[in-house]
Amino acid sequence: MTSPRRFEPPRTRSAGWDPTPTGFARRAHRPLGAIVERPMRAPFVAVLLLCLFMIAGLLSTGTARAGAEDASGERPPVPVQASNGARVVDEVRVAANLVDLTISSPALATTAKVRLLTPDGWENRRPGQRWPVLFLLHGCCASYLSWTRSTDVASIPELRGVLVVMPEAGRAGFYSDWWNAGAGGPPAWETFHLTEVRQILERGYGASNHRVIAGLSMGGFGALSYAARNPGMFRAAASYSGVVDTRHTPGASDLALSIAASNVPDPLALWGDPDAQAGIWAAHNPVDLAARLRNLPVYLSCGNGEAGPFDPPDATSSLETLLESENRLLSERLTRLGARHLVTNFYGPGTHGWRYWERQLHRSLPMLLAALR
Repeated sequence: MTSPRRFEPPRTRSAGWDPTPTGFARRAHRPLGAIVERPMRAPFVAVLLLCLFMIAGLLSTGTARAGAEDASGERPPVPVQASNGARVVDEVRVAANLVDLTISSPALATTAKVRLLTPDGWENRRPGQRWPVLFLLHGCCASYLSWTRSTDVASIPELRGVLVVMPEAGRAGFYSDWWNAGAGGPPAWETFHLTEVRQILERGYGASNHRVIAGLSMGGFGALSYAARNPGMFRAAASYSGVVDTRHTPGASDLALSIAASNVPDPLALWGDPDAQAGIWAAHNPVDLAARLRNLPVYLSCGNGEAGPFDPPDATSSLETLLESENRLLSERLTRLGARHLVTNFYGPGTHGWRYWERQLHRSLPMLLAALR
């Protein structure tokens, strides 16, 4: 057995990485003949009426306050929990069709954000009303804000009938429940996304069980790894410049470790050593899990790292060049396995940037939306 190695982070990294009826007192017993019915006195009536007016005033004030809170965009958290106790502790409407949730997560041992791009009619949804779901995953060193901040996703007409879910995934969480030298425990990003977030959205936020998933870079890894590791959960998956191989392409393992090393003290806490814990690495790697993807609509896209239409003339990206090799390897493996619904777009010149990912989101939407029907 190869002895575990100590990972030493590289000196530099590639650019672009980017929770009795009450109230009635019993009187002393009197002989029946002592019970005398007395007329009600005027002062008592006045006091009773005053109390009634005060109660009515309090009720109307409470109603007005609730209406004001709704108008301001604040809503009390929906009283739902995931099966492990994860719950919404804050909910804020940040725009007409954007809602940010803060979830207290046992899987992460902290709170994390989820941004929802809500469909038309969602704010006035009826009990039991559901919408299909698109999980949209961010890349390394970014956040749940990335997609709405860097693309036109919030204004795409074709998504007005879809609940788009953009969850936090850590700067380099790699969409995995971390190994932590065999101890497990937080961060458990896969549990957060596919158990906690999914159950909360299905129990209180109108999410149906019709789901597709897409992501860029590290999020591309997440989209394909989640779809492969959880058969039947997603109806289609798309990856844009995705880290789709962590073992076989020369430099792929070092890339994954370098991304982790740039954000955490011990990158081996992710999946362990690539050799000593090869089984753990393989259990998350889309190329190794290709057989589980062959019957699923899959969209793969990537540039070649040379200057493209959205780059300065002299721009290059060695990261994108490596990722193209990874994506071509996965495409070849899926083709050999007889993949029936594979779509590839290796568009040549293009670096690791948002303009390319926005374009690819648009180009992959027909496939993703068709799978939701």
